[in-house]
Amino acid sequence: MLSSLHSPRHLLLHHRYPTLPLPSKPLSSSSPKSLHSSHSQTLPLSPPPPQSPTPTSQILTTRESLLARRTTALDLAETFLRRLRRTEPHLHSFLHVSDAVLKEAEEIDRKIERNEAVGPLAGILVAVKDNICTADMPTTAGSRVLEGYRPPFDATAVRKLRESGAIIVGKTNLDEFGMGSTTEGSAYQVTANPWDLSRVPGGSSGGSAAAVSARQCVVSLGSDTGGSVRQPASFCGVVGLKPTYGLVSRYGLVAYASSLDVIGCFGSSVADAGILLHSISGHDRFDATSSTRQVPDFASQFISKDFLESKPLKGLRVGVIRETLDDGVDPEVISSIRGATSHLEELGCTVTEVSLPSFSLGLPAYYILASSESSSNLSRYDGVRYGNQVAADELNSLYEHSRAKGFGSEVKMRILMGTYALSAGYYDAYYKRAQQVRTLIRENFKDALDKNDILISPAAPSAAYKIGEKKNDPLAMYAGDIMTVNVNLAGLPALVLPCGFVEGGSNSLPVGFQLIGAAFEEEKLLKVGHIFEQTLQGCNFIPPLVADEFAC
Repeated sequence: MLSSLHSPRHLLLHHRYPTLPLPSKPLSSSSPKSLHSSHSQTLPLSPPPPQSPTPTSQILTTRESLLARRTTALDLAETFLRRLRRTEPHLHSFLHVSDAVLKEAEEIDRKIERNEAVGPLAGILVAVKDNICTADMPTTAGSRVLEGYRPPFDATAVRKLRESGAIIVGKTNLDEFGMGSTTEGSAYQVTANPWDLSRVPGGSSGGSAAAVSARQCVVSLGSDTGGSVRQPASFCGVVGLKPTYGLVSRYGLVAYASSLDVIGCFGSSVADAGILLHSISGHDRFDATSSTRQVPDFASQFISKDFLESKPLKGLRVGVIRETLDDGVDPEVISSIRGATSHLEELGCTVTEVSLPSFSLGLPAYYILASSESSSNLSRYDGVRYGNQVAADELNSLYEHSRAKGFGSEVKMRILMGTYALSAGYYDAYYKRAQQVRTLIRENFKDALDKNDILISPAAPSAAYKIGEKKNDPLAMYAGDIMTVNVNLAGLPALVLPCGFVEGGSNSLPVGFQLIGAAFEEEKLLKVGHIFEQTLQGCNFIPPLVADEFAC
């Protein structure tokens, strides 16, 4: 069944990869310095041409092609690296690119030639946010205080990726320690949005979102403390999945706010994001907060459009959060969300408005709690236990100078805010009250989800804004997280997928909408998201930066 919505602002632009061309020459290894250049370079910004409306899973397609020996992992790796080399000087998505990609691809090909079993992610290039530990590459968390640091171990999520046959292509840029909403807060570089190089990709996982959007990799990992996977997914026109707190181990994730942090997934389709999530989920003895629940087979939810009924979501109860469509939200974003809800109704859903009375309280509560936890977590970076050390004559000076030189301004401000909230005389007024608000938010979500199967809202109040537009206005930047922080406070899963366009200067900009489910109900979100993206007419959701490679 296809939607009758034809306005480009109401179209989901689907993602189908054509047969990947072989590269003219391989990229043996690259360092960030050799790849990067000024943002002032320009590329064509015309919208991509219309193509097939049916999305596919690049992960499943790649596996089928490899096992059928229609292509090789080396050919695929060379193609992605060639594209990365061409686009990276414009995007600055990566802080480090692995020099072992081709070697690992060749090993996968040898296993296939020997008819040996290969993992479900064999040959898939995965980018990893640079606050997730990798033993063979630096992990800086976007901060000078960790410049040059190479962990002696892989994060559990990375280890599981490698065990599944994935190839880690490199480490992506982020706001320092995940503290930001634009990726302008990195100590190293500013990442650009593939849809418009003058705009931000969102944050803090902006590098991971931009890398998937520009097809520099197949999928990527990010982290989400208050929306750092979902907001960049909306800005960059990709799928972003924040799992339930505890579904994915946090072992090896550089801590920002431990009760809120989760590792999330980016993909160019719902199926790819779901398959990636399945590969990294499960209990981990190194993380006491990881769930012992059995991980379901998310792939069972990905039913082909050809086998869908006329009303495949009949009976599903959907609640639109009233407070997310109020003043302060771009009218074109609201229009896109209304279009998405109309399509859900066409698929058989019963759509009603719901109210979360505590919704507006989530933003201040989040920043008090996150800043308080960060002030504790970042105290370890003193130049002695962790972090680069500045020479000093006595211990207190060593601490002060190491932190002053290593931390950026946003990190310093949040540490001060958190320390203040936890200090004697202010704890009850700020931290304790924020925790009480957190309890109210959880109760409001529970009440709403008892009456509805899923809740929906915009992923952000606007589309991507200009680089530098909000950098000097932290309150305006914090307000951009209002759609996402409540989900982290409640520990719930959420899926963001593209639902349309808004006007943005010389080029249209993508907009995403957010599906929120009850704890550990990722299966339901993935099923709804997969059906939604398959049945809504549109064209390829590929940014102008790489559109020429995917033209019919």
